Amino acid sequence: MNYRHAYHAGNFADCFKHALYVWLLRAMQRKETPFLVLDTHAGIGFYDLAGAEAERTGEWRGGIARLMEDQPVELADYLAAVRDLGLYPGSPAIARALLRPQDKMAVCELHPADAALLDRRFGRDGRVQVHRRDGYEAVGALLPGGATRALVLLDPPFEQEDEFGALARAIKLGVSRMRGAVFAAWYPIKHRTPVRAFFEEMQAGGIKDIVAAEIFLREPLDPLRLNGCGLLVVNPPYRFAEEWPPMLEALLDSMGSREAGEGSALLRLADE
Repeated sequence: MNYRHAYHAGNFADCFKHALYVWLLRAMQRKETPFLVLDTHAGIGFYDLAGAEAERTGEWRGGIARLMEDQPVELADYLAAVRDLGLYPGSPAIARALLRPQDKMAVCELHPADAALLDRRFGRDGRVQVHRRDGYEAVGALLPGGATRALVLLDPPFEQEDEFGALARAIKLGVSRMRGAVFAAWYPIKHRTPVRAFFEEMQAGGIKDIVAAEIFLREPLDPLRLNGCGLLVVNPPYRFAEEWPPMLEALLDSMGSREAGEGSALLRLADE
């Protein structure tokens, strides 16, 4: 409840997550069938990079500022969304901008002030339901929600000691509720031990078709620094294996630290 994303909006982790999120949304739209977007930890939707919080850390200067200056073609769809929406868009704003008339979205936020702001910004859209509730609990409560297809984004703040465990349990619950849905879960990489345990727990759950995309600004050795981040995806859409690596390299080309250990990876954790 203490985490405030306004301090970190537009940083390298946001750009990584949102670029792949835009790709996932577009991939879901290859079929005419409607789908549900469930955003479990939605935040407030938009962030002012000229505001006091963003200026205090300046993290966006090493993220979206560099991408907007370089304009890599591999990230054109994501960067167009950022440019067209104005203030730096969070995941709810990105998804709503790309929704088709037949698609629906449910966004969840537990922080009372953030949930109220989210409702003011999105609650009048008939395609969008805003919930003030725990995002993990919402996975079981809101799926399948009358939909036959879904894209679920899990983006917790990682404030809890057992956040990786909670994330793994939520994904397993979601798969049990809606086996064919696409689940995308963001996670930080400070050092390897928690991430390795997360992967092992997911693999032990018997879920099929799991991949993870990662970028590193430096060797993941310091548990006090955000050295990289990843996106674990269950049921990744067709052509991810061909189209994600160039996107990851484009992200690093613009935002990289040039430190030892910088790089990217696309891992297969469980076969189809």
